[in-house]
Amino acid sequence: MTDIRQSLNYAKYLKSQGWIVERIKNTNYFIKKLPFLGSVLKIQRPRQLDIYTTRQLEKKYKVFQTIIEPDLASVVNSFSYVHNKMLAYGFKLSKSPYLPSKTLHLDLTKPIIFNKETRRCIKIGKRAKITEYSTPKEIEKFHNVWKKSVNFHRFVPSLQSLINLKKSFPNNNSIFLASHNKFSNIIGGAIFTRSSHDFGYYWYGFTNKEGRTSLSQYSLLCSGILWAKKQGCKIFDFEGIYDERVPNKSWLGFTHFKKSFGGREVLYPGCYTKLRLPI
Repeated sequence: MTDIRQSLNYAKYLKSQGWIVERIKNTNYFIKKLPFLGSVLKIQRPRQLDIYTTRQLEKKYKVFQTIIEPDLASVVNSFSYVHNKMLAYGFKLSKSPYLPSKTLHLDLTKPIIFNKETRRCIKIGKRAKITEYSTPKEIEKFHNVWKKSVNFHRFVPSLQSLINLKKSFPNNNSIFLASHNKFSNIIGGAIFTRSSHDFGYYWYGFTNKEGRTSLSQYSLLCSGILWAKKQGCKIFDFEGIYDERVPNKSWLGFTHFKKSFGGREVLYPGCYTKLRLPI
């Protein structure tokens, strides 16, 4: 199965965000030019690592930093192999991964059965009406509420970034959902995407205080899972949970919420970086 970062849709999205995309042998290479410094080269979840092509692109774009986040390694020996291979290529393991280094995968090929407590929370959350938002005007409303719903230190993508995301993942390749109170005010939202292959993703999510109290996040996530299954996805990726290897306490609450929906834990090798003279 191919990660969404290696899809044509994601390549289109990063292009809209100002990245240069080189697609070589079905692998996306993302390049960002920075004034005076050179370029950053990013390779995320490649099925195979082509170090020759990587080195050619480093020279072509005068890259000063290369970032590689390898795909799955399923057993301990595989992690050791990937790690030693990356070290041999001159990379170091970073303590700050750009992609989630640990996540949950829910098998959508089987009947979806949640535990009793999760079903109760979903039932309560369904009291909030859920609506799809898709036009630029609707996405602007979605974005404005999102900014007001979270603390200033929480990351919120720009409005243009969200519009570009929808354009890059059009129609049934993504869905923006918002939950509403009885006054039709947005109290929570979630964005789900899917790759052109077999994965559905929990891309973004937010709730305000009222949304959290009404448990609207449960019905939003449940709706996203059912949407992914309807699109024919085989796996639903929760896009990150707390990883003890790179501890970040801000992930703990969200991890508890995600784990209540089930799924199996999946570990990635991590993020590897290398600095070089941009020549």
